Amino acid sequence: MVEPKSKVESIREWVVDHKLRTVGCLWLSGIAGSIAYNWSQPGMKTSVKIIHARLHAQALTLAALAGAAAVEYYDHRNRTKPDPYAKFLPVDGYSRKE
Repeated sequence: MVEPKSKVESIREWVVDHKLRTVGCLWLSGIAGSIAYNWSQPGMKTSVKIIHARLHAQALTLAALAGAAAVEYYDHRNRTKPDPYAKFLPVDGYSRKE
């Protein structure tokens, strides 16, 4: 009997399958949040606010990429299912024309 997956497990599987989409969404939310925060700070020039937002989003993106790398490493180390890329490779190997 198969137990239903928990919410955390299903989210983890989605993140594993969509790593770049996850990093892109984190970058977009990071830059939007940082712009919103910086706009609430009076006394800063607009160019400084934009530069700060970009730097915050860049730091968040680097952290997300490091997290994605850690997830990829963990999945390769503890792989319980067959190779996910096997469906893209030919079964009979590469054939040569002579």
